[in-house]
Amino acid sequence: MSGIIGKKIGMTSIYSASGKNVPCTVIEAGPCVVTQVKNEETDGYKAVQLGFGERKEKSTPKALLGHFKNANTTPKTDLVEFRDFRVEFEGGVQLGQEIKVGDVFVEGDFVDAIGTSKGKGFQGVVKRHGFGGVGQSTHGQHNRLRAPGSIGGASYPARVFKGMRMAGRTGGSRVKAINLQVMKIIPEKNLILVSGSVPGANNSTVILEK
Repeated sequence: MSGIIGKKIGMTSIYSASGKNVPCTVIEAGPCVVTQVKNEETDGYKAVQLGFGERKEKSTPKALLGHFKNANTTPKTDLVEFRDFRVEFEGGVQLGQEIKVGDVFVEGDFVDAIGTSKGKGFQGVVKRHGFGGVGQSTHGQHNRLRAPGSIGGASYPARVFKGMRMAGRTGGSRVKAINLQVMKIIPEKNLILVSGSVPGANNSTVILEK
């Protein structure tokens, strides 16, 4: 698994080779810096840690300052580890090396996008789970169109089962959108266009995995 860290810019649409209008998400992917290289001898597995986004030195913990100093790079806001990244570069990954979007992806690849979904606060069952409401709009219901209805059993089991769909905090969770196709890469601007939507708000961090 290899990948890169980026920032969601927004959405647009482009025409494919067959003339179909495809909605796309624009992501500013990289450039990322290799901040740590792990191997089987010292860590038990192969992995590469990438850093993305600039961070003020005064607001960076001293332990991280030393970590970035070892990689000979400036402090970064996001650190993500990718396992078996070394395979993509045939063992040529080194500390401080810059990874660009064109080094990892080509047009036509299928990728997974990981982001934090938009937080929507405390929501009811209709918005959170798509419930139809109690009795729809008939049977003499008064002001109960969006209620959840009965949630428990009778004297047995005399409790509410775990996992019952109820009202609660919605959004703000880690979401993975799978099998998005790379429609276009603009290497000079570090931009990549993937088909479909990507979780998260504009300017939020997105992880692209291959």
